[in-house]
Amino acid sequence: MLRILLINDTSRKVGRLRSALSEAGFEVIDESGLTIDLPARLEAVRPDVVLIDTESPGRDVMEQVVMMTRDQPRPIVMFTDEHDPGVMRQAIQAGVSAYIVEGIQAQRLQPIMDVAMARFESDQVLRAQLQARDQQLAERKRVELAKGLLMKMKACGEEEAYTLMRRQAMSRQQKLIQVAEQIIAMSELLD
Repeated sequence: MLRILLINDTSRKVGRLRSALSEAGFEVIDESGLTIDLPARLEAVRPDVVLIDTESPGRDVMEQVVMMTRDQPRPIVMFTDEHDPGVMRQAIQAGVSAYIVEGIQAQRLQPIMDVAMARFESDQVLRAQLQARDQQLAERKRVELAKGLLMKMKACGEEEAYTLMRRQAMSRQQKLIQVAEQIIAMSELLD
């Protein structure tokens, strides 16, 4: 059973959303307004999903969503009356997994949650892949820098410098990036 944190950013009571969630078999573990510190609240209650009920998501709502997704990513479903495609794009860019306009019906909640969970998981995989590629690119740049420094120090060609670095890595049971960082550090020390 999904544990849900329900956030109300409307002038109306969230009773209908809460009752629809209960009717659909979900557990609302906490309910509050948007004025709280959401990242701290997430840490305290550790929900599986965050639901935000808002008439029109404003700047404050978007900032809270960005802070939640940056610090403690989890699926976020936003129920709103706002039809504006621009606002929808902002919400999704901020980290909302599902943006639902008008209508809270118990029979629609399970598919909505399923879509939000699937989209969140897909986004997390893409973020992890992007971070890994960024890391690889940064390491490749550092290896190239170290290779260039080694070429200057040893007055050798690119292939020979790379071979020297590989041999050093293998003999010390280190990764190539570690050897590259040592060469860069040594070069900085000598300059």
